[in-house]
Amino acid sequence: MSIEMVSIFSSLNKSFKRLLIFLPLIIGLLLNPISANALYPSDPSSVDGLKGDLHGQDLQNTEYVKYDLSGQDLGETNLQGAYMSVTTAANASFKGANMDSLIAYATRFDNADLSNAILTNSDLLKSYFDGANIDGTDFTDSNLDLSQRKALCARATGTNPKTGVDTLDSLECTGLKGYMPPTPKG
Repeated sequence: MSIEMVSIFSSLNKSFKRLLIFLPLIIGLLLNPISANALYPSDPSSVDGLKGDLHGQDLQNTEYVKYDLSGQDLGETNLQGAYMSVTTAANASFKGANMDSLIAYATRFDNADLSNAILTNSDLLKSYFDGANIDGTDFTDSNLDLSQRKALCARATGTNPKTGVDTLDSLECTGLKGYMPPTPKG
């Protein structure tokens, strides 16, 4: 019986020592938890650098994590292969922009002007386009959430002047379950 007691005390002693090693770490995390900004930092100076004229700029393969691009003029800009994550682009202009192979995860394009933009082969999951102008936008082979695809199909108009593809066709609206084509006004 004394051997069992020694074994139990030895085991408790080892467990207590392990707890003491990690105790400062545990207390530190409880007092000062890691914020989302630490995991996804946004450099304010780089955002300030975007305040100038971006119209027609070559921004190919650039990254925008937690940026506020609201109201920016990115028309005719080359954003091919760019990456946006948790970015706000409300009321921004991407008119005629080349956004081929764009990755825009959880990005807000609310009321943005995407007319005649090329968004082919893009990954646009968890992104929202509420009120966005998509007249002539080419979404060919892009990944969109089903709810957003349906909402875009309801207001898809025009043909992209560079690719010659109809917005409605690029969204693959025909045959989309639950999709009702817009009724002609007149």
